Amino acid sequence: MARTSKQIEDNIVNSIIGEGSEFKGEFTVNGLLRIDGRFKGTIETDGKVLIGQSGEATTDIRARVVVIGGEVRGNIFATERVIMLATGRLYGNIITPSLVMEDGVIFDGNCVINKSPERLATPQPGASERYGDIV
Repeated sequence: MARTSKQIEDNIVNSIIGEGSEFKGEFTVNGLLRIDGRFKGTIETDGKVLIGQSGEATTDIRARVVVIGGEVRGNIFATERVIMLATGRLYGNIITPSLVMEDGVIFDGNCVINKSPERLATPQPGASERYGDIV
């Protein structure tokens, strides 16, 4: 029952940055954040972040689940899973316990598949060395 409740919650959009919109800053949200416009800053949620096909984000993302259908320039720290759709482009690093990539993905970075939550909390030394501070 709890799992079903969480799945329903994951599909309810709490916040959206619509196509044609731009947002800069720190975004802390409960639940699902969908980006179809442009975003530059940092994102932190205990829920899901969805970068739509038209979405462009220059950001570091800390979330439970991250789904990329657009472009992300930055690092992703997901406590449950990262899903990259065929239209997704990521220029940055990933730390997550589970990664799903469809054919056609563009990924330029490093990935650490790690089941240990304490390593997800803090980037490892040198993890952002290639891309530096994004924001």
